[in-house]
Amino acid sequence: MTTQRDPDTVNLRLILVSGKTQDLTFSPNDSATDIARHVFENWPAGWEEEQVSSPNILRLIFQGRFLHGNVTLGALKLPPGRTTVMHLVARETLPEPNSHGQRNREKTTESSCCLLL
Repeated sequence: MTTQRDPDTVNLRLILVSGKTQDLTFSPNDSATDIARHVFENWPAGWEEEQVSSPNILRLIFQGRFLHGNVTLGALKLPPGRTTVMHLVARETLPEPNSHGQRNREKTTESSCCLLL
């Protein structure tokens, strides 16, 4: 049996580190901060052990990257009416943007040379 979904909404399946999941529906205009605040204020039943003290430490991970607070679901070009999976973690700070990329650039610019006589 299929469930009819609103084509103007984005369905998210949030996964905690513990593996617990919750399906929620948002507007494409909602940001990562809006989502974190909504989850915090409407903490799902069954997630009591994972309860956090502030919405400010809830972070979304999508396709292996932390989403910064102002990025909207629409900006991610998520397909409306379909379910997208994201991880939800408690973390005080986010890694600096491009910090991993900077390390990779540093590695690729290193060179070593051997001279055989």
